[in-house]
Amino acid sequence: MEKKPKQSTENFIKDIRCRTRRVFSSEQKIMIVMEAQRGEHSVAELCRKHAISQGKIERYHRSMKNVVKLDNYYHPEQLKEAIAEFVEYYNNERYHESLNNVPPADVYYGREEEILKERERIKKASIKKRRQLFL
Repeated sequence: MEKKPKQSTENFIKDIRCRTRRVFSSEQKIMIVMEAQRGEHSVAELCRKHAISQGKIERYHRSMKNVVKLDNYYHPEQLKEAIAEFVEYYNNERYHESLNNVPPADVYYGREEEILKERERIKKASIKKRRQLFL
């Protein structure tokens, strides 16, 4: 009888975390981000409330900082405007890979399926046209 090598404690814990990791739907992710943007709770409170790793919310904040920190602001109102512009862009224009490359607002308002169908239609039409041109 062959003995299996003992798994290290660290690998054992990683394995358990992978097997028990929560998977959030696109809609759930958007709701959590919108809740974070309201600023009513700290990041740590949101993470505990939704049982998520703090890294997801921190990633959003890092994305915002990377854009907002590109300019100098000489008045607090300028900074507030820059943050509001980023939030508007992030929610309504920026494609999110985890949301099938659709902006969060489109998922939130139920436009995701329509957008994906239109993309598929355009893709099929493009492939058909290419085949006609090269055959």
